[in-house]
Amino acid sequence: MAHYSISDLEQLSGVKAHTIRIWEQRYNLLKPSRTATNIRTYGEADLRRLLNVATLCGRGQRISQVVRLSEEECQMAALALCNEVQPADGPRLNALMSASLDLDEPRLHRLFDEAIGELGTEDTLLRLGYPLLQRLAVSWKAGSLSLAQERLVAQLLRQELMASADALPLIPLSQADAPRWLLFLPEGEWQELALLFMNYALRARGRQVLYLGPNLPLADVVAAAQAFRPTVLATVLTTAPARGQVQSFAAALRAQCPEATVMLFGSLAVQTAGLPEGCMPLACLHEFRDLIPFVNQGVKLELAEK
Repeated sequence: MAHYSISDLEQLSGVKAHTIRIWEQRYNLLKPSRTATNIRTYGEADLRRLLNVATLCGRGQRISQVVRLSEEECQMAALALCNEVQPADGPRLNALMSASLDLDEPRLHRLFDEAIGELGTEDTLLRLGYPLLQRLAVSWKAGSLSLAQERLVAQLLRQELMASADALPLIPLSQADAPRWLLFLPEGEWQELALLFMNYALRARGRQVLYLGPNLPLADVVAAAQAFRPTVLATVLTTAPARGQVQSFAAALRAQCPEATVMLFGSLAVQTAGLPEGCMPLACLHEFRDLIPFVNQGVKLELAEK
């Protein structure tokens, strides 16, 4: 059984801990248990209840009215709201979170398909997909959930990105004015979702992309770059190489592919100081998407020029 702290509930629901405490004390909204040291802990039923209540209150309903609803009524009302076309992402994100906790794959597919139809693939990933994964990470990193929920969502998003990219036309190599991007993950790196997003975003903008996928030794990257002649080499560094080896990895990549800008996305990249000239660390995919128009064939992209 999952156990959450009040800070976990805050991060998972978007409701401030102070507000959760008020709702609990004034309306008996949640029913926490206590540890031997008298610390409150909350279960999955509390989280689901809070997600539904937050969805309804986020659409203007008063908490004093919402708490009068039964669990079933609250759930049905929240789902009804999430099916409406609306500018706010909170209710839809809460519905996705609830479906993830239940491992309800059909409902997840439906919710994501509706979002993609309204927002498009890129905004759905940036506004819903990645925030959902971050919320789930709060749970499983704290040991309150298994990896199943996170893996289900990641695999679903992976399928959506691959299908969306496959539906786009390929740009012929003979089209010389299209910048060339080589995308890969280094040896030992398997977290492919951000790279798949890059692949889709680039193809949707008419860029030539050579997608080589995960776990690629440096020698194979260099060989592919010599044949493909990319404008940009882009990769994601979250688990590999080791933290102390990121600088030397970037230096080796830059030295062996001097004609290309090296774009490094991920936590390991942004936390490494002293990256070689021509290597650009990126902290978020919004930043990556915004940079795409500035990369032109034969023009080096430097961070200072943004």
